[in-house]
Amino acid sequence: MSAKFSEVLIGQLQEIRKGGLFKTERVITSAQETSISVWKSDKPVLNFCANNYLGLSNDPRLVAAVKKTVDTHGFGLSSVRFICGTQDIHIELEKKISQFHGTDDALLYASCYDANTGFFETVLTKDDAIISDKLNHASIIDGIRLCKAQRFLYDHMNMRDLEEKLKDSQHCRFRMIATDGCFSMDGDITPLADIVKLAKQYDALVFMDECHAAGFLGKTGRGTSEYHNVIGQVDVISNTLGKALGGATGGYLTGRQYIIDYLRQKSRPYLFSNSLAPPLVGASIECLNIISNDTSLRDKLAENTKRFRQGMMKVGFQCMGHPDHPICPILLKDAQVAADVADEMLKKGIYVIGFSYPVVPRSEARIRVQLSAAHSEEDIDRCIAAFAEIGKQKGII
Repeated sequence: MSAKFSEVLIGQLQEIRKGGLFKTERVITSAQETSISVWKSDKPVLNFCANNYLGLSNDPRLVAAVKKTVDTHGFGLSSVRFICGTQDIHIELEKKISQFHGTDDALLYASCYDANTGFFETVLTKDDAIISDKLNHASIIDGIRLCKAQRFLYDHMNMRDLEEKLKDSQHCRFRMIATDGCFSMDGDITPLADIVKLAKQYDALVFMDECHAAGFLGKTGRGTSEYHNVIGQVDVISNTLGKALGGATGGYLTGRQYIIDYLRQKSRPYLFSNSLAPPLVGASIECLNIISNDTSLRDKLAENTKRFRQGMMKVGFQCMGHPDHPICPILLKDAQVAADVADEMLKKGIYVIGFSYPVVPRSEARIRVQLSAAHSEEDIDRCIAAFAEIGKQKGII
């Protein structure tokens, strides 16, 4: 190995440590549930840091579906979809996804990161424009980097700036607006109805990532489109199967038929990656069966979100983000303070993580609390009490 190469990387790692930005992974020794076991800890802790919004990550119904699908369809397919890797259950899942979103069709990917990085380069050229919210997820940013389209950034959820960028890009053949439905670091909900209105006015397309919305936002959990009453008016939606929809892995794109048909022919991560494993597909079908006709889990999540936000405000904290969203970031600004608070919370049996640069901007370190339908009222009150005690000890509140 080059001595200079190792010297540079080791030096950068030391700087990361000095800045309080070094990220360590806590090892969980149990299934992903509300109460989890952590390596080198003799007591279970309450998990307030997972994307397990509906509490389905270890739901017995999904576990049973995995076991059943292993027996009927096997473990893996050892191939890509268009060669010998498509089973009947893949087609069934794609149909259920499109029915859930009110779209024409859907296409499965190994992850939503793959879906996002494989989308833009497939459908846009150097003659086109992509207009992206400045706080979009890293996978959208990487996908845009891979395509040759002209790039325009608009200020976060700023419709006036978006309109200016739409005017600035009128010389382009096609224009596409790209946005998260809900922004994971801040818990913001994008003003989708306004975006759709501008897209119609300026003849643009709309792409939306629903990883932190589908399954629980909106009256029946159909996501940001339902929340803003514009179902069917977004051209293409990406989402993960690894958060609210079962918490495992996998992703998809869903939208207009001609877009999905084109992606099926041309999208590189779809064409050159193995099919989603049958057990994951079987569990995802069961997950959609559960949430498509029953809103009790998203209703419980909404109640838990309201209880936590109101409780934190009462003791002196201010939660960032939209009041209807279960992502509740507690802004602490300093990276070391956020890390220290997270460590103290763990000692009190509450699992949370400090988020710092480069995951969030410098001086905007935070602890991102995430509510789940599986949390009880007692769980939430215990979490609030721990925050309050530590906050007072450290002079935060």
